[in-house]
Amino acid sequence: MYSAIFGCQFPLIKPPPFFIFSTGSSSFTSLPHNPHPLSGSTMFATTESTTHTQNNHSNRSLLNGIGSCSLENKVDELRELMGKVDGDPLRIVGVGAGAWGSVFTAMLQEAYGGLRDKVLIRIWRRPGRTVDRATAEHLFEVINSREDVLRRLIRRCAYLKYVEARLGDRILYADEILKDGFCLNMIDTPLCPLKVVSNLQEAVWDADIVINGLPSTETRQVFEEISKYWNDRITVPVIISLAKGVEAELSPQPRIITPTLMINRATGVPIENILYLGGPNIASEIYNKEYANARICGAEKWRKPLAVFLRQPHFIVWDNGDLVTHEVMGGLKNVYAIGAGMIAALTNESATSKSVYFAHCTSEMIFITHLLAEEPEKLAGPLLADTYVTLLKGRNAWYGQKLAKGELSLEMGDSIKGKGMIQGVSAVKAFYELLSQSSLNVLNPEENKLVAPVELCPILKMLYKILIIRESPVEAILRALRDETMNDPRDRIQIAQSHVFFRPSLLGQ
Repeated sequence: MYSAIFGCQFPLIKPPPFFIFSTGSSSFTSLPHNPHPLSGSTMFATTESTTHTQNNHSNRSLLNGIGSCSLENKVDELRELMGKVDGDPLRIVGVGAGAWGSVFTAMLQEAYGGLRDKVLIRIWRRPGRTVDRATAEHLFEVINSREDVLRRLIRRCAYLKYVEARLGDRILYADEILKDGFCLNMIDTPLCPLKVVSNLQEAVWDADIVINGLPSTETRQVFEEISKYWNDRITVPVIISLAKGVEAELSPQPRIITPTLMINRATGVPIENILYLGGPNIASEIYNKEYANARICGAEKWRKPLAVFLRQPHFIVWDNGDLVTHEVMGGLKNVYAIGAGMIAALTNESATSKSVYFAHCTSEMIFITHLLAEEPEKLAGPLLADTYVTLLKGRNAWYGQKLAKGELSLEMGDSIKGKGMIQGVSAVKAFYELLSQSSLNVLNPEENKLVAPVELCPILKMLYKILIIRESPVEAILRALRDETMNDPRDRIQIAQSHVFFRPSLLGQ
């Protein structure tokens, strides 16, 4: 038996105690779409008028009154910099709908979604991913525990499908529930409704700003496909990468490949138009407006205005020019976060053991960055905070804990239901293989001989033995930490800072 409410049919089931049917109504207007395709034969040729506009852009708000800058003013300043004219909205597209990618896009939608004549925000995710019965049941519980979400779904005539999925009478799809604000990797934190596009070409062909929310392991493949749809563009898009991971390229010479470099290679977009954003950010907490900060790193032309545009009262964004260190650290912290989770589980959350691990792993991280940058950004501020929060609570630390407790096994792979891709696993392999190359040998002053850099990183070596070649049990991470021959972490940092370790070839320089 069904009851008609707001033109929708609902089964007569007993609602939660607080359930009140609203008599309000709302209408939804589809977002406008530019019917005029881009033309031109030269890929990413910058027009004279755009260049003139960009060169004359005022950075007034960068110096004064950033906090008081209205949302509309921030949009207008960015539109001016990008050469947008009246009637042509700024198009922002999130590519990838994992937890952080979805939250980042949702924050922009909440902030700027009301300015539809000036900015359009949408997100792409692959179609066809089904929601299993257990997740559908849990999702139904989440919906009924949140009155605001419940009322919203009823107004949108979207509640019934969740009832049917709960009863097993309907299959839900990930892109379908994302439109209602539910990210498959973060069911417990409902977001605002999003404009979801499942066709990649439709999503990106006219985008002005692309947010890369993909795992690093998928970035290259997806952006190679995107490049096909940008062949006839006459304007250069700006890309903000949220991905934290790396690949190792061993031939013809050892080289590290970061997500921004993957995008540059795949699309031909100049590296000056590709930025990295990172910081101590747990996706669900950020969306629930826990105070946080981040850095956007890259060329000055874009990082400064984008820092202003992205800044919100609870999410402070600073800009920084050291793209290399921040992006590499973004990958490294996931490596060592897995070990942090193992240590926490194996020592029953011993604060002493976790702090000892923190000292050693951060010294290895500093050592590695000195191979990749001549004067790397110091491990301090948001860079250190990002490492700390990832070791404390990130999905990679969670994965390490579950492995140590026997609740997950390596045979289950590194893509985990409800969590997404555990990027630290592939990063362990990449960093180990890269730093094992004899062509990168460095002087070990203690033994006065040349060794591969990885020989000075015992924790990285042990994580490789546990996770990749699987010749050591999880418990071996404790042996590496408690090795009586292990030097003071300060010694490793001094070696990195006092010797010429910088290898420009690692970045293709």
